[in-house]
Amino acid sequence: MSLRITVIGTGYLGATHAACMAELGFEVLGLDTDPKKVEQLSAGVLPFHEPGLPDLLRKHTSTGRLRFTSSYEEAGAWGDVHFIAVGTPQKAGDHAADMTYVDNATVSLAKSITKDALIVGKSTVPVGTARRLQELVNSVKTDSLNVELMWNPEFLREGYAVRDTLTPDRLVVGGGSADAVATLRQVYASALSTDTPFITTDLETAELVKVAANAFLATKISFINAFAEVTEHVGGDIRVLADAIGLDQRIGRRFLNAGVGFGGGCLPKDIRALQARVSELGLDRTMRFLSEVDEINLRRRERVVHLATELLGELDGRTITVLGVAFKPNSDDVRDSPALDVAAQLYSAGAEVSIYDPEAMNNARSRFPRLKYAESLEAALQGSHLTILLTEWQEFSALEPQDLEPLVESKAIIDGRNVLNPDTWTDRGWRFESLGRRSVPALATSNSLS
Repeated sequence: MSLRITVIGTGYLGATHAACMAELGFEVLGLDTDPKKVEQLSAGVLPFHEPGLPDLLRKHTSTGRLRFTSSYEEAGAWGDVHFIAVGTPQKAGDHAADMTYVDNATVSLAKSITKDALIVGKSTVPVGTARRLQELVNSVKTDSLNVELMWNPEFLREGYAVRDTLTPDRLVVGGGSADAVATLRQVYASALSTDTPFITTDLETAELVKVAANAFLATKISFINAFAEVTEHVGGDIRVLADAIGLDQRIGRRFLNAGVGFGGGCLPKDIRALQARVSELGLDRTMRFLSEVDEINLRRRERVVHLATELLGELDGRTITVLGVAFKPNSDDVRDSPALDVAAQLYSAGAEVSIYDPEAMNNARSRFPRLKYAESLEAALQGSHLTILLTEWQEFSALEPQDLEPLVESKAIIDGRNVLNPDTWTDRGWRFESLGRRSVPALATSNSLS
């Protein structure tokens, strides 16, 4: 008999996982307590931007292979494998993860299960959560039923989530009996047929894998940004430095890109939650370095504001164009976005900030409605005293100075992602600043904004 799969929580992770499980041939039921979200997804409407996912959603909702509900009773009676994919946001005023949603979802599901089943956690949680949840499940489930709990962390990259789900670079499963592991092998048979590494381990290791990966990635990004602070002070080119050390196979070049830093709904939250959890375990000193990783990351945002002040003399009354407010390209996610934070800081300093982003405008507007949101790139640049590139969308990386010159008031630009060629801009009389590279004035207009 073919496995029936439910996905509890249909946010970014859950909606992606549900649609991809349907693409792999399973009947899938997604559950969310938000009736509006259930209605949207049932109609094949994706409430966020993720390349390739809208097509999968429409394809499988139209055939009936993928359905959505707000009923735990329906999900518990129908499913064989239940994936928990609800959010673990940072607590207000605290670094710790808020486990309310995971706890409530797991208990509500366990109470509703009417046959032997497997619960599989995919949410990023503090270590120790899975064993605690298994105890909760055992305390509320029907005594005669066998309901096991395993942990199977997700490793999705926004902008590549469909590919990362259908063809993952590794699969990690923690806990569970031999039969439970065999069930997950059946779920992931397509990926395993291409020799994707399948790592079986205990619950604690499975919980730690995701946060360890994110902590390492955040550290690598802040490492190169710390050296960018040095090259900005003494001279040098951070890109060449990154290329040189990236040739060392022990280090690698990926994610050694200096700029305005990392953001989004995962890295900042996860490194802070990890620090909070190890502190609870009495290991305060163990992850103390992550505080500096976080601080370096936030300083990069301040550096952009400082560069803007240096270029304009003062920000009050000046018009500044911000290109990109999503935390990364191919996403509409503005959670903890360095770009949106910089835009807000510029506005607070008195600048008129005009923003354009191909996908993230609505999300940014809901968070900072007082900023000006342009309908097009050209409208955003009109009359600008300073242009700042903060999200490396392809259309921004491909900009040439002559594209901007008929629109802007002053030829001054900050490349916050190190994707533009300084010589191309300064040869046409632009003042050019970037992060981790020597300040490059215009050839004949070093003391002028135009």
